[in-house]
Amino acid sequence: MQMRALGSNGPESSAIAFGAMALSGIYGAIDEREAFATMEQVRACGIIHIDTAEVYGGGTNERLVGRAIAAYRDDVLVSTKFNPRQYVDDDRPWDKVVRASIEGSLERLGVDVVDVWSLHRVPTDRPIEETWEPMATAVRDGLVRSIGLSEASAATIRRAHAVFPVTALQSEWSLLTREVEREIVPTTRELGISFVAYSPLSRGLLGGRIRRPEDLDETDWRRNAPRFQGEDMLANSVTIARLAEFAAQRGISLVQLALGWLLAQGEDVIPLIGARRATHVAESATAADVVLNADDLAHIAEIAPIGVGVGERYPEEYRAGLER
Repeated sequence: MQMRALGSNGPESSAIAFGAMALSGIYGAIDEREAFATMEQVRACGIIHIDTAEVYGGGTNERLVGRAIAAYRDDVLVSTKFNPRQYVDDDRPWDKVVRASIEGSLERLGVDVVDVWSLHRVPTDRPIEETWEPMATAVRDGLVRSIGLSEASAATIRRAHAVFPVTALQSEWSLLTREVEREIVPTTRELGISFVAYSPLSRGLLGGRIRRPEDLDETDWRRNAPRFQGEDMLANSVTIARLAEFAAQRGISLVQLALGWLLAQGEDVIPLIGARRATHVAESATAADVVLNADDLAHIAEIAPIGVGVGERYPEEYRAGLER
């Protein structure tokens, strides 16, 4: 697996990162044995960047990740996230809330330090500086090596970076979600911030296996996402079919095409894949070896220009804190 620098001040990351969220049942039931098999495949593929969050599974995801990497913790980059929405009713001083969040993550992960600690969603009820400064204090105190943002606007990124360096921005970017290329990506590049692209397969749409909502588990929250419904789903299916046809012409899978395209956007881009099964991890990891030339990229851009994705990414209740 190729390696890429994470920001101008952060640790080194594998070119592809793994997001463990799916191992806590958000996309349907999964047993622990299968979850650990998937984590073993992640390691076998050379993916060293493992991402989780305190909200995934109510903390159970951090515990699972901690147990999975316990024997080789020093060989991986551990990333987790703080979500202010969990603490809206907490009456403690805000800096104490922020501190309690990272201390809780450290305990659940079973580690002494987190490599990257990100703000999962930007608070809507307070200036970004009120959260960013205590997060920076966690770096100074040795609990965290670097800090990042998620789903932040260009203005928020600049304000946070002026207080303490932002190592990475974690936001959605895929062939069906390209809007970040207008303002967000130029901002992160100007400031030397890496872009960790989550949902690089548009939550499975670019995996080629989901053609209708009924293909999803009954407990899968994507059933309620507009992008997976009715006319939106049909419109996206047309684009997906054209991309799949081009991938076949190139002798690669749609997954490899989608991830290879992201990797080709620049050395500062790290696709964050998610998977419940070891076989899916293995297929995604091979994208690191895909080489797309200028003609390939031009043709892909013709099929999937900025704005091509139809439908909201999240159900309405999930959209709080999304800045663009």
